Amino acid sequence: MSYYVVDVEADGPIPGKYSMVSFAAVKVTPELNVTFVRKVKPISNLWTKEALDIVGITREEHLKYSNPKEVMEEFMHWVLQTSRGRPIFMSDNNGFDFAWINYYFIELLGKNPFGWSSRRIGDIYCGMQKDMFVKWKFLRETKHTHDPLDDAMGNAEAIIKMKELGLKINLK
Repeated sequence: MSYYVVDVEADGPIPGKYSMVSFAAVKVTPELNVTFVRKVKPISNLWTKEALDIVGITREEHLKYSNPKEVMEEFMHWVLQTSRGRPIFMSDNNGFDFAWINYYFIELLGKNPFGWSSRRIGDIYCGMQKDMFVKWKFLRETKHTHDPLDDAMGNAEAIIKMKELGLKINLK
C-alpha cells in the first residue's frame, strides 16, 4: 500500500455545483519528495467570493486554469505510477477533500484509483492517544496557508511524526 495526503481548495462548499480550484497530493515517504500539484478551471458557473478570497485568487484567474479532465487523467496516472499496491487517500478533512477528488474522478473519468474510502489524519491520532478530543495539528511543520501543497505537506509531516510516536504504517 502507498499513502497519499491530499488537500483541495475550492470555490464553494460542495462538488458538482461548485468547482475545485487546485489540489495537491504528497506521497507519504520518509523524504516527502513525491508530489503532485495542479490548478483546474471551473466546471460550473457557481462560485463564492469568500471561497476564492481564502485561496487568494479572482474568478478571472480561476477561468484560466487547466482543463479538469486532463488534470484528473494526469493525477490518476501519477497515483498509479507512484503507488506500490493499493493507494490510500488521507487528509485533514476527508469529508471535504475526498468528496471533491472522488466527484471529479467519477464525473470526468468514471473511476477513482483510491476506491471508495479515505482516512482522516485527526482520527488516526485520536485513536493513537485514545482521546476523541486530542489536538494533532501541532505535529505539522509546514504552515497551513491554503496553498494545497503547503497544507498537504504539513499533514504528511504529521503522519511521519505519528509513525515516530508508534503508528504502525509502512512508508516505502
